[in-house]
Amino acid sequence: MAGPDRAGHPCRTVVITYIIRRLIAAVGLLLVVTIITFAIFYLLPRLAGASPETLAARYVGRSATAQTVHLMAQNLGFYDPIWVQYWHWLKGIFTGVDYNIGTGIDHCPAPCLGYSFQTKSPVLPDILRVTPVTFSLAIGAAVIWLLVGVATGVLSALRRGTFFDRAAMTISLAGVSLPVFWTGLMVLSFFAYNWGLIPPGGSYTPITQNPLLWASDLMAPWITLAFLFSAQYARLTRAGMLETMNEDYVRTARAKGLSERTVVLKHGLRAALTPIVTIFGLDLGLLLGGAVLTETAFGLDGLGHYAILAIGDEDLPRILGVVLVASIFVVLANLIVDLLYAVVDPRVRVQ
Repeated sequence: MAGPDRAGHPCRTVVITYIIRRLIAAVGLLLVVTIITFAIFYLLPRLAGASPETLAARYVGRSATAQTVHLMAQNLGFYDPIWVQYWHWLKGIFTGVDYNIGTGIDHCPAPCLGYSFQTKSPVLPDILRVTPVTFSLAIGAAVIWLLVGVATGVLSALRRGTFFDRAAMTISLAGVSLPVFWTGLMVLSFFAYNWGLIPPGGSYTPITQNPLLWASDLMAPWITLAFLFSAQYARLTRAGMLETMNEDYVRTARAKGLSERTVVLKHGLRAALTPIVTIFGLDLGLLLGGAVLTETAFGLDGLGHYAILAIGDEDLPRILGVVLVASIFVVLANLIVDLLYAVVDPRVRVQ
């Protein structure tokens, strides 16, 4: 174990080394993600018997001739070995790619996540256009469910067996069990249409234009997502608090005369936050990749809705771009979680 420095803090070298290790691991994981993503869309169809012409047929119109499909397969490099195709695809992310669209050469600038032959445009600008909607939805809902879920879990643990505890856990069980699309419809029916407390959604205003209208437009989707996730966090926080509040160091803190607030927040809650941080990073990373059901239920043009449209159009480059971006969000979220461990749990600084 690394010793403390003269100020009593853990050695800065150990912390820096820990961060560098996690950054290197994240880069390696992103490379693995690109390999797996490419294999799903290009290698597995070949193993299932698809020919280069079959793969190229997705990039041309349904009335294309056999010669047109063959030329497209050549232009896209589908006759090359799979590792050569992967290298060209990975290189294109950093350097850009030139695509022959039949009437000329179209350039997909770096970072090029693909080129849609249906929309005749690169994929990344479309993803950047819809990403702020998904970011706003995920971040706003995450703040609500984290505050409500953790606070409810702590109070339930401190008042174990009371009416509040039973009611909170019953509501949490309902929140975990109910599907998102049903909860969304109920929120729209009661809170928006019957009672008129919140707008019905379906519109999005950038936060830079009008912060109040931005929050108002997203209130119904936020409540829907927060109800699901806050229920999970409340149950997990309650279980963690019940376990940590019975530990010897908590009883020692009380015996030393510390206030109950200090005992709960600094000794009980901090130890129970480790699993919360873990699932929060995963949940937020997944939501940043697109909340498909919520965006569809409320008519929000985010990454999830964009992916649904791409699947319906059978537009492989757009689907591939969304999968890659969603994977990057999950990897980055895990990296942030690893770094937060050094703050929440000092034991991760052990070499």
